[in-house]
Amino acid sequence: MPQRRVVTGRSQEPRQRFAEELRRLRADKGDSLRQLGERLGWDWSLFGKMEKGETLGGPEVVQALDQYFGTPGMLLALWELARADHTQFREQYRQYMALEAEAVSLWHFAVSVLPGLLQTPGYAREVLAAGGLKGEELERQVEARMGRRELLEGEDAPPFRTILSEAVLRTPLRNGSAWREQLEYLAEMAEQPNVTVHVLPFSAGPYGLDSTDVWFLRLPDGRTVAYTENAHRGELIEGYGPVERLQRAYDAVRDMAMSPAESRKFILRMLEEVPCDPSP
Repeated sequence: MPQRRVVTGRSQEPRQRFAEELRRLRADKGDSLRQLGERLGWDWSLFGKMEKGETLGGPEVVQALDQYFGTPGMLLALWELARADHTQFREQYRQYMALEAEAVSLWHFAVSVLPGLLQTPGYAREVLAAGGLKGEELERQVEARMGRRELLEGEDAPPFRTILSEAVLRTPLRNGSAWREQLEYLAEMAEQPNVTVHVLPFSAGPYGLDSTDVWFLRLPDGRTVAYTENAHRGELIEGYGPVERLQRAYDAVRDMAMSPAESRKFILRMLEEVPCDPSP
């Protein structure tokens, strides 16, 4: 599988960057537009329009292109940035999304919401709807978020560690069936060799990250960057000193968290507490 490529260079305009990457990947593959259409089962004219920037296509075609070109999650990340350009995503979040696609390892802390990489469609839909999305845009964003989960799949998947505040698991969805599905999926992912899940119990007391979701990304050049987010704003942090301070706070939280084995047992206990669906 080809190495992950840096997706932050060249054009900084997301739609143009997406179109550039499509053209480059097809040229490297040696396919004509017609050949690409025949191999993926879409009308070749769609790919021509995407390469000209006339349309972005849908998440399903972008996921197929990621698979065909051997770029798991990269094109989908660019597609998300292009769709959100100047509207939904702030500039720093767009930068974070591009860096996530090239990260060689990721680690994360959640205050109240599961990370997108571990969400089910039902969970993502309810969370995104709570943020004001609806209709077709809501469904597009749910599909895009599901596509991001491919980052953790396959032999080339980067290691991912998350620490979940107990509050995350004590905040169920309104839809009981969707909540059960989410907990089952979380328990399943906690067994994957590249995924480590910790639970930080309420009994741990106060801690240094008690109001901030934070992501750390280790990049191919050895740098680590951080992205912090709350309900109102997000910040991409690249300076060595601030990132180091956040890492020390993260390490302290990890020391207070349950072990991966204990955490999975906790998730399964939470699953047992979900009421069974009433009989029809």
